[in-house]
Amino acid sequence: MTRTELIARTAQLIDEGVRLEANPSLGALRTWLKLSDDLLSTAWGSMDRYHLSWLQVGRPTSIVRGRPMRDDEAAAYVREVATAKTAVLRMSLDAVDRLRMPFVGETDEPGTGPARGLSESNRGRSAP
Repeated sequence: MTRTELIARTAQLIDEGVRLEANPSLGALRTWLKLSDDLLSTAWGSMDRYHLSWLQVGRPTSIVRGRPMRDDEAAAYVREVATAKTAVLRMSLDAVDRLRMPFVGETDEPGTGPARGLSESNRGRSAP
């Protein structure tokens, strides 16, 4: 996969994360998390348990146990996870665009070529 393709796919996932924050859906969140995990693994390599627990992405601050989540709880959970994972994706773009770090799966010259595919909502943004 080329650098430009990886950047474009990451930008698309960031845009979808923003949409999930605005219109939460548990089903869409599951699909988006799978796609973003796959892309991050392709781009940066697999993460071990230490890194995953350190990021705490997908872990709600208030866990609902023993019953299904109410609609408002599910929406809050989706927003929280989407916000956290979108921040991770933005950091990934920052590493490639500003810091010119090479992706693990990159097939063109590391750190070369313009960072194409960034929407205005993603350009220059970093994690909170």
